[in-house]
Amino acid sequence: MRPTSTTSPVNFKTSQVTAVLGPTNTGKTHLAVERMMGYSDGIIGLPLRLLAREVYERVVAVKGAANVALVTGEEKIIPPQAAYFVCTVEAMPLDRGFEFLAIDEIQLAEDPERGHIFTDRLIYARGRQETLFLGAETIRPWIRRLIPDASFVSRPRFSKLTYRGAKKISRLRPRTAIVAFSANDVYAIAELVRRQRGGAAVVMGSLSPRTRNAQVELYQSGDVDYLVATDAIGMGLNMDIDHVAFAGTVKYDGALSRRLRPAEFAQIAGRAGRHMNNGTFGTTANVDPLEDELIEKIENHEFEPVRNIRWRNQDLNFTTTRDLLRSLEMLPAVDGMVSPRDPDDYTAFKTLINDEEVRRHSQSTAKVRQLWQVCQVPDFRKTMHDVHVRLLREIFIHLQGKRGKLPTDWVAGHLKSLEKTDGDIDTLATRIAHTRTWTYISHVSDWMDDYKYWQETARNIEDKLSDALHERLTQRFVDRRTAMLVRKLKDRSQLEAQISETGEVHVEGHFLGTLKGLRFNADTSLNNTEARTLRNIGNKAVAAEIAMRASRLASAQDAEISLDDQGRLIWQETPVASLAKGETVLKPRVQLLASEQLNGSAQDAVAKRLNDWVTSQIESRLKPLVQLETLPLTGAARGIAFQVSENLGALQRYKLGDQIRLLDKKDYGRLKFGGIRVGYEHVFMPILLKPDPTALRCLLWAIYQERKEIPPAPPAGRVSFETDSKLPWTYYLTAGYAVFDRLAVRLDMLDRLAGMLRRASRGLLETSTPTNNEPVAAVDITDTADIADMATKATEATEATPAEIVKEATPSPAEALPAPSLEAPSQSEAPAPAADETVPVDKNVEGKAITPDKTEKKKDLPRNLPFKPTHEMLSLVGTTREQFSLILDKLGYVAEGEGEEITYRRKSFKKKARDTKSPKKNNAKAGMTDQKKQKSTRAEQRRPQAKEKAIDPDSPFAILKTLGKK
Repeated sequence: MRPTSTTSPVNFKTSQVTAVLGPTNTGKTHLAVERMMGYSDGIIGLPLRLLAREVYERVVAVKGAANVALVTGEEKIIPPQAAYFVCTVEAMPLDRGFEFLAIDEIQLAEDPERGHIFTDRLIYARGRQETLFLGAETIRPWIRRLIPDASFVSRPRFSKLTYRGAKKISRLRPRTAIVAFSANDVYAIAELVRRQRGGAAVVMGSLSPRTRNAQVELYQSGDVDYLVATDAIGMGLNMDIDHVAFAGTVKYDGALSRRLRPAEFAQIAGRAGRHMNNGTFGTTANVDPLEDELIEKIENHEFEPVRNIRWRNQDLNFTTTRDLLRSLEMLPAVDGMVSPRDPDDYTAFKTLINDEEVRRHSQSTAKVRQLWQVCQVPDFRKTMHDVHVRLLREIFIHLQGKRGKLPTDWVAGHLKSLEKTDGDIDTLATRIAHTRTWTYISHVSDWMDDYKYWQETARNIEDKLSDALHERLTQRFVDRRTAMLVRKLKDRSQLEAQISETGEVHVEGHFLGTLKGLRFNADTSLNNTEARTLRNIGNKAVAAEIAMRASRLASAQDAEISLDDQGRLIWQETPVASLAKGETVLKPRVQLLASEQLNGSAQDAVAKRLNDWVTSQIESRLKPLVQLETLPLTGAARGIAFQVSENLGALQRYKLGDQIRLLDKKDYGRLKFGGIRVGYEHVFMPILLKPDPTALRCLLWAIYQERKEIPPAPPAGRVSFETDSKLPWTYYLTAGYAVFDRLAVRLDMLDRLAGMLRRASRGLLETSTPTNNEPVAAVDITDTADIADMATKATEATEATPAEIVKEATPSPAEALPAPSLEAPSQSEAPAPAADETVPVDKNVEGKAITPDKTEKKKDLPRNLPFKPTHEMLSLVGTTREQFSLILDKLGYVAEGEGEEITYRRKSFKKKARDTKSPKKNNAKAGMTDQKKQKSTRAEQRRPQAKEKAIDPDSPFAILKTLGKK
C-alpha cells in the first residue's frame, strides 16, 4: 500500500487570489504582464519555454535587461538586481518572495505528465499582495474547491471564431496556420506548401527559442503566408493568424495515441483571429470534417469542467533512498486528485537505486538529495529510457569523486561532439536537444568548475545549431522565387514574358517553362494556381511564338524535315509530330506534338504539310511497294500483290499456295516486272531488302502494331544473325528475314539456298561415287581452302542463260505438285528469278555447268537423292555448321550418317490412312490405286537412270576422295 497524504483543503495557503478565466484571445497573459510591471517586483510562470522567451523580451523592452530575469530549465539570465522574473512553471524560484505572482494556463493541472507541477503552484504559490491564476473556464470548480476565498473574473473573447469546413491545402487562404501532431507530418505539409504557395514557416516545441523566433519572423514579415506547426502554438504564441487548419486530429500524449479533446481543439483553433480580428478554423489534408456538436462547443466555448487533477507529494523525505521513494509514492488525500503518469525523474530514480554502485554512494541524506537532483535532469533528447539513465548514472558517479565536480574533459568531450553544423534538419534538431540537456546541467552551479563558462559554451553551440537549423528549414520549405512572385501577383504588378533563343520563357525573371518546337513545357515546380496565373500572363507571347513557328513549318522544304528511328518528325532539331496507327500500314496517322496554343487554321496547315511529307517519303523510299496498287494485274496475281503490299513486301509462300497454283507464265512475268519474287519459301520483294527501305518498313510495322518501344532495324548488310527473343517473328519477316529458332536468315539468300538444295536432291549438281549404291549429289569441300577457292571461282565464272533460267524456274501448271510441308514446298513450285539476280548454274569440277541431257525430260529425273552441303551453300547464309544444319532441318531435309560421311535428303511424308467404313468404295479405290502403281512402275522402267560421271584422276576432287578412303 502506498502511503496517503494528510494534506486537506483547509491547510492550503489562502490570500488575495484572483482567477482570470476565459477562452483564447481574451488578453489574460497581457493583463498579467501589465499587472506584474505595476509592482516593484513580481514573477510569472508560463507553460512553454518559447512563450517565456517572448514575454521576457516584452518586459525587457519596458523595464530594461538589468531588471528582468529569465529562468527556464535550459536558460538562466539572472541579473544581480533583477526584480521581475519570467519563468517556466517548473523553474519558478519559490524560495524568494514576490509582491505579485501569476501562473498561466493553470488548467494544465490535469496534464498526465506535468499536471502535478501546476497543482502544486495552485496550492502553494502565492504573491505577497496579489496572485493571479490564468486559464480556461474548465478549471473553475477546482479553484473554487481548493481556494474558497478566491475571486473570479471572466473575460470574453475579443473576436469571433467560426468553422469553415474542410479545404485542400492548395486552396487554403494566406495567413493560415496548418497544425499537425508529428515532425514527419509537419515536414511533409511544409514541403507541399513550398511547392504550391512558395513556402511556409515551421514552429515546433522542440525548436530552440532562437530558431523559433527566426521562423516566426519569417511568417510575421510576410516573406511566407503560411505557418506549419504542432500544437505548441496553442499555448500563448501570438501571431497574425486568420485561419487554423487541422491536418490531424490524433496526437500521441506520451502513452498512447488519442483524439484531441474538445478543449484542446478550442485551445489550438483559438490562435486564429487575434485581438479584434475574427478568426476561422477547419480541416485539411484529407481530415474528415468536424462534428456539429464539437463545432458548437468550440464556437461557444462551452466545455466540460476538469474532473481530475494531478498531484504529487512535494514534502519529500531524503533520509534514505527508500524513504524518498516512499514519499514520492504517497497518494493524494483529496478526491479527484490522482498521481501523475510515472514522471521521468521518478522512473530514473527507481532504476538508479537498484544499481549497486549508486546505492553504495547514496547512504547519506545529502547524497540522496543529490541523487534526486540528478534524476531531475530532463530528457530533452527523447531517447530510450536506458540511454538517459546511463547518462544520469555517469553524472552521479562523477560527482562522487574527490572534488565533487564533473570532470572538465568529460564535459568538453560531450560538447565538442555537438559543435558540428552539418547534416539535415533531423540531425540538427537532435544535436540541439542534446545541447539543451547540457545547458540544463551547466546551470547547476554546484556540479561544475567555472559553470558560467560552460553555460556560455553551451549557449553558443545552441545558437550556432539554431542558426543552421533555421537555414535548413528555410532552404527546404521556402522558395523565395515563388514567394516573391506571389507577392507581385498580389500587388498586381505589370509582368512581362520573354522567350530566349533556346526557348526558355521567363516572366519578370522567373522561369516559366521551355518552348520546344510547338510544345510549351511548363515548370512543374510551380503549383497549379501559380502555373495558371503565369500561363495567363505569358500566354500571348507563347501563343504568338507558336503561331510564327507553325507558319514557318507549313512552308518548310522537304529537306528541312526528317524522320527519326522512333517515328518522330524532326524540324529544326526538335520533334514536332509523331506517327501513329492509321487506316493501313502504309498510311500512318500524324500526331502533332503541340500545345493548346496551336489551333485553328495554323494547326490544319501544319498537319497537312506533315501528312504530305510523310506520304511523299513512303512513296519515294518504298516506291516498288506502293506501285503494286497500280500494276495491271488481275485474278490471283492481283490478290498476291495486295497481300504482299499489306505485309510490307514479304509473306510466307504457303499462305499464297492456292493463288500461286492459279498463276500462268504471264502472271509470273507481271509479278516479276512489279518486283515480286515467288520464291521457294517466301514471296517477297528483293529490292526492299536494302537498309533504307528495311528501316522504314520496320518502323511502319512497329507503329501499326502500336508497340510502346520502337525496335531498332536489323544490322545493315548482315545475311544472318541471332534474334532478340522479345521481338516476334513477324517483325523479322517484315525486315526481310526468316527466323529459325533464334537464327534470322535474309530471304533472298535463303531462297537461293533452297534452290540449290532442290537441284542437289534431284542430281542436277555435280556428283561423285555413290554411297550405299545410291548416287551422291555433291562432295563436301568445306574443309579444304584451296578446293573452296576453286569452286568459288568456278561458280563466279559461269552464268546461266535467261532461256535456261525461265525453263528451269517456271514450271507449267500441269507439273505443279502440292508442297510436302508448310516450310518446304515441292520442287514443282519453283520460283521465277528476279531481274537483278543471276541464278547460279551447277558446275562440275572443271567449272563447266552440269545440264541434263536435252533429250531427257525433267520430270523423269530422280527426286530425292542424298547430297552433301557445299562451301557455296554455307557461304550463302554465312552461318556455322550447327546453324546450317538447323536451316536444313527447318527446310525439310534430314541428316543421314555421321562425321564426314553425313548426307542430307528430303524428309518423306506419309499420307494419312483413309476411312474404311465403306468396303465397296475402299475396294474400288484400291483397284484404282493398283492401276496407278502399275503405270508408275512402267514410267520408272522407262525413266533413264542417272549416269555416274567419271572423275578426272588429276583433279583435286579425286585426291580428296582418295584421302577420304584412307
